[in-house]
Amino acid sequence: MKKIVLMSFAAVFMMSCGGSKNEESAQPEIDYSTAPQEDSETTVASTPATNNHIVLKASDDMRFDKTEFTVKAGEEVTLILMNTGEMSKEAMGHNFILLKPGSDASAFANKAASAKATDYIPTDLQSEIIAHTKLLGGRENDQIKFTVDEGTYDFLCSFPGHFATMNGKIKAVK
Repeated sequence: MKKIVLMSFAAVFMMSCGGSKNEESAQPEIDYSTAPQEDSETTVASTPATNNHIVLKASDDMRFDKTEFTVKAGEEVTLILMNTGEMSKEAMGHNFILLKPGSDASAFANKAASAKATDYIPTDLQSEIIAHTKLLGGRENDQIKFTVDEGTYDFLCSFPGHFATMNGKIKAVK
């Protein structure tokens, strides 16, 4: 008997909740013509957000956790590269190299693959580099600072075979 009474009560309760749901949907629509107009802050927000303090993570799966950044042109950028992997730098080293505009990132990576003695940074291509970190093993990090003019810049990891999956772009805006 108790079960029947409880079930009846639950059914009535559920129906009453359903009824209130219908009442909520019957509320009048909002009049958007009275909404505030776009102000200059909203318009500015349509430009990409900049961040001149970048933390970039690299891991044993040969990937950077981010491949695109927007920074403020003409202002100093601080970049921290963190190798979150476990492997040694001889087996799975990672670095960050920022190239000057017009540099061929693929050709740079191919040349870098044979520059083991200089941690995969070819000495004859130094003129194409804006900034770079040292080569990092697992659980190591390095910090660099640089300034770039307005434009788009390629970055990459130059450890042999990593360029295919470890590259990206930094866009500098005013």
